[in-house]
Amino acid sequence: MTFADRAICRIFLAIFLSWMLAASQAHAQVHYPDKPVRIVVPFAAGGVGDITARIVADKLGDRLGQRFFIENVPGAGGIAAARAVLAAPHDGYTLVLFANGTAITVSLFEKLPYDPAKDFEPVASLGFFDFVLATGASSEFKTLGDFIAAARKKPGALNVGTINIGSTQNLSAELFKTSAGIDFTIVPYRGTPEVEVSLLQGNIALMIDSYGTIKGNLADGKFRALASSGPTRSASTPELATVQESGVADYDVVSWNALFARPAPRPRW
Repeated sequence: MTFADRAICRIFLAIFLSWMLAASQAHAQVHYPDKPVRIVVPFAAGGVGDITARIVADKLGDRLGQRFFIENVPGAGGIAAARAVLAAPHDGYTLVLFANGTAITVSLFEKLPYDPAKDFEPVASLGFFDFVLATGASSEFKTLGDFIAAARKKPGALNVGTINIGSTQNLSAELFKTSAGIDFTIVPYRGTPEVEVSLLQGNIALMIDSYGTIKGNLADGKFRALASSGPTRSASTPELATVQESGVADYDVVSWNALFARPAPRPRW
């Protein structure tokens, strides 16, 4: 875990324990936690949200002496995960990880079965990160410029893989298509591991996901990173040019994830 990760955990613990103090006072609890805590993640295992949640869960378990376990409830734009938390007891032992995709979901559905702003209370941010645009090691594309040139030569012929429709990765691909003025086919998958397998098999020419999720394949030489999505080069990949540096003006994508809970009940005096 990096210094930044440790700092995030310290901040998270301070805010989290403050929130739980209010909840425990309301329920006359002496100690928290005195049983395992569930963290619901609206993404499949192996994605950046899942990885972030597991890092924090491990550190919380070490610090608080109780198990924090992850439950992956992917799909439906996070609706299934939100419902799982809202159906749980109002005792602070079921938390949920949300990302900027939660905000996106509000605009994708005519009516949600919950109000993200009212039904959940933010506990702490866990991470901020950009994405990596990567291709296979045997690909003909050595730079993002090569991919853009090929897409212009054969509109719609190239496939780009992301996780599910409406995710930040998926919308990042849509933005890339629009900003670069090119046409390609976006192929959505249920989770990051499926996108990685598809890239390894040559079914897609490019994938867009976080550095942390594809770091292993990059280190093993199976993937080649072409660009990062943020406005400036990432500290994780300082040698990697941004999409803007690769010739796509105004392309800027930075994502986040954070932990939420149902609002702490107010004590009755």
